[in-house]
Amino acid sequence: MSTFAATPARANKTHVQLIGQSATMVGLQQEVDRIARSDAKVLITGESGTGKEIVARSIHARGPRGASVFAPVNCAGLPETLLESELFGHVKGSFTGAYRDKPGKLETANNGTVFLDEIGEMTLRMQGLLLRFLETGELQKVGADGGGHHVNVRVIAATNRNLREMIAQGTFREDLFYRLNVIHLVVPPLRERREDIPALVNHFRAQFVALNRSPITNVSPEAMQALMDYSWPGNVRELENVIERLIVTVQGSSIDVEHLSSEIRVQDPVALRPKRERRRTVADDLYKRMLDQRESFWTTVYPLFMEREITRANVREIVRRGLEEARGNYKIVARLFNMEPRDYKRFLNFLRKHDCQIPFKDYR
Repeated sequence: MSTFAATPARANKTHVQLIGQSATMVGLQQEVDRIARSDAKVLITGESGTGKEIVARSIHARGPRGASVFAPVNCAGLPETLLESELFGHVKGSFTGAYRDKPGKLETANNGTVFLDEIGEMTLRMQGLLLRFLETGELQKVGADGGGHHVNVRVIAATNRNLREMIAQGTFREDLFYRLNVIHLVVPPLRERREDIPALVNHFRAQFVALNRSPITNVSPEAMQALMDYSWPGNVRELENVIERLIVTVQGSSIDVEHLSSEIRVQDPVALRPKRERRRTVADDLYKRMLDQRESFWTTVYPLFMEREITRANVREIVRRGLEEARGNYKIVARLFNMEPRDYKRFLNFLRKHDCQIPFKDYR
């Protein structure tokens, strides 16, 4: 799902190779090589699906910590209490279900790297706990009495949100931002480096041909041009999924333009306008699939969120659009999202649990 190819090397070490020769990606590769030698904190920003986690893995693998643990933590996929335990660990009996002491990712990754994905989704309380750790290096486990012990980890964070805007809105701590933003890397969207698409297509084609024992050996020039012209709102992750689907479904030895979806074959003029125009988002695409293709929320949105393919912000945007259409009625939203009546409470519980619920009164 990335712009990188990861291949096993010696134990606990991964060689990560950049795919693409565009000027922006060559520049990013050079930055990664320079940053890897230091221990400085890194903030990686970019749209969903651009490969931010793989950039983090590359920094880790190429540095002196490369033989140690790389521990990713999804800050958007866990409620606050579980995220605190996931990061800092807990002691036996500290909460219901804590049957034994458990180390957190910051402890298990001692001498390695912790990657905080979707840092913009952290609650203010969790931001405060993280800030304290970054300032002291001391772990305070959930339910522990007294001081904790110190660990030595490199922290890399990533987000697809504008943290400066969040600071202005009071939803992200300015002091934490400056702690994390020692080095800032921006991963470009795929539409800004279209010249890299053929290399990525051929990389994913070879990968999925081997996995599926497929007879496909090439992509026709017309199909490749259509892939290069498409706007890729889901970025490299979307491209990877498209190629995997084609490898599995196409019969014969070549992927031709007629095998591509109509969305890719027929380019939307709006998507090709200058960048100042609003581009289609992942939330737009998922919302359209539920309304136009009658796909269910549970098969279209839910698994992507639980597998960290989309963020809490994406789910909120989808719910917001549903509330606009339903004039603030969540029961109608559930019907719009093709759920059974018995799923209504499950839907609301999911939104509450993952902090995705939006006040309905704003849309009445």
